[in-house]
Amino acid sequence: MLEIRHLETLTAIRDGGSLQEAAERLHVTQSALSHQLRDLEVRLKTPLLNRRTRPARLTTAGLRILAVADEVLPRIKSVERELQRLAAGRSGRLHLAIDCHSCFQWLMPALDVFRHDWPEVELDLSAAFSFAPLPALVRGDLDVVITSDPQPMDAVEYLPLFRYELVLAVAAANPLAQYKHIEPQQLADQVLITYPVERQRLDIFTAFLDEAGVEPAALRKAELTPVIMQLVASQRGVAALPNWALTEYLSQGWLRICHLGDQGVWRMLYATIRAEDMQADYVQAFVKQARETCFTTLTGIKAAR
Repeated sequence: MLEIRHLETLTAIRDGGSLQEAAERLHVTQSALSHQLRDLEVRLKTPLLNRRTRPARLTTAGLRILAVADEVLPRIKSVERELQRLAAGRSGRLHLAIDCHSCFQWLMPALDVFRHDWPEVELDLSAAFSFAPLPALVRGDLDVVITSDPQPMDAVEYLPLFRYELVLAVAAANPLAQYKHIEPQQLADQVLITYPVERQRLDIFTAFLDEAGVEPAALRKAELTPVIMQLVASQRGVAALPNWALTEYLSQGWLRICHLGDQGVWRMLYATIRAEDMQADYVQAFVKQARETCFTTLTGIKAAR
């Protein structure tokens, strides 16, 4: 009576915190997810979700099934990976480049799991901050590029990993800290701290400031996120960073986050691969593991629509 999809549904509800987020994670509509859940409740003759609470919470029966899911689903995934290795060639090459300074936070744990599951795949990782990674991908020098800046190119595919919000990090003593969201003009008298990449690859310009024709008072560059945060803390400037990259600093008291515009600036992070490698099992396994690790490791991100 219970099926794997039911276990995945309850797990997604628990991890996502709502039916809407669970539906996005499972790539189905919220209506379809609700119908599946009600059908299972009818078959089991017991409610699995307390819909009178906000957000809705799993009942005791739902939690019992969830305990089974936590035991069974990892074992199923482990068997699937073993079968993938048996059905496909065990060896291959996966040379990655990241076009995102903050990506190490989730990428390294993902690579650790992947290395364990695919030990005969040659792994290499480089930071694509000083060269153009996408042409290198097309040439065959790289196999995967992690980027939030997709470019229209033949022979490459962009596989979405997750959506995240670009937010402004300011010191608590900065006058901007009083605002829940800011407009571009409010950065005209601020020092903007960025990673050392070209302006056209910085979302704070392409998705926020350029459209309003606003320039910050000055620019300052730093390579490492902890250094940027030290500069922000000492009121040397402000910085636009992914929301999930700031989580570890929020509890320290000195940091405030401002949304960019009343709607916020949301971006997508992609794993980019050559079209000819789309069917390679170990490439697909890496992308799947990357998505799983992201949602396990990071907070504030959303599933790709």
